[in-house]
Amino acid sequence: MVEHFQRRKLILSDMQKISAVIVCKNEERHIATCLRSLQGVTDDVVVLDNGSSDRTREIVAAAGVRLVIDEWRGYGKTKNAAGIHAKYDWILSLDADEELDEELKNNLKKLQLQNENEVYRIRFKNFLGQKHLRFGEWGNDKHIRIFNRNNISWDKEAVHEKLFLPENVTVKDVKGSINHFTVSNVKEYSEKMLRYALLNAEKYAANGKKSSGFKVFFAPIFSFIKYYFFKLGFLDGWPGLVCAKMTSYYTYVKYARLLELNKVKSKRSKN
Repeated sequence: MVEHFQRRKLILSDMQKISAVIVCKNEERHIATCLRSLQGVTDDVVVLDNGSSDRTREIVAAAGVRLVIDEWRGYGKTKNAAGIHAKYDWILSLDADEELDEELKNNLKKLQLQNENEVYRIRFKNFLGQKHLRFGEWGNDKHIRIFNRNNISWDKEAVHEKLFLPENVTVKDVKGSINHFTVSNVKEYSEKMLRYALLNAEKYAANGKKSSGFKVFFAPIFSFIKYYFFKLGFLDGWPGLVCAKMTSYYTYVKYARLLELNKVKSKRSKN
């Protein structure tokens, strides 16, 4: 028994004083893998579930991490709400369909985490199904995912949320990768792109941005050319073509919907 507690004490001492914070809904397919990848890195994992109807909550509870049930407020606000429940001030923000690779796990344990004005950027390996996308929009992808909540928080945007970074912040890169299993198939991909396009159109309209027939027609074409040719998406084969076409579709829906919203607003202002 004494040896057991000594081993447990040694394991805990090797962990970072950092809280992993995950916001999810209906992620039974991914959440267990995400949580397993955090073992040995931190003793504090917070999962905020905002309305799952599948086995997500059951899986989280079985994993022995903290489950918080709350409402959906939009991406930025919900992530901030989840961070309030963290044990530590240093936050590792993850999505349920992401996992840490071994190199990243080892390097996270070495971080000093003493300067609140430092944030840490991590390389992403994005997957369409089981295909690692090395080029196009998803290639060379990096995001800041480690920060101190005393100094930094998410903005309040409903979609495409970003971190507020003070002017004196220092961005450091951590070696290793987050594997992001973004979508499993074309059906799931198209549904996700449609959802994000409509949300982003609403966001643009609220911020006073304008669309036009020119943007509706040409922006999707420019998007496809940029990611498929200039960003070498064609080197990813069929998945590269799918991704470039989906981004083009997303761009079309976003500007077409924004144009509709612009017209509705203009009509109301005239009445």
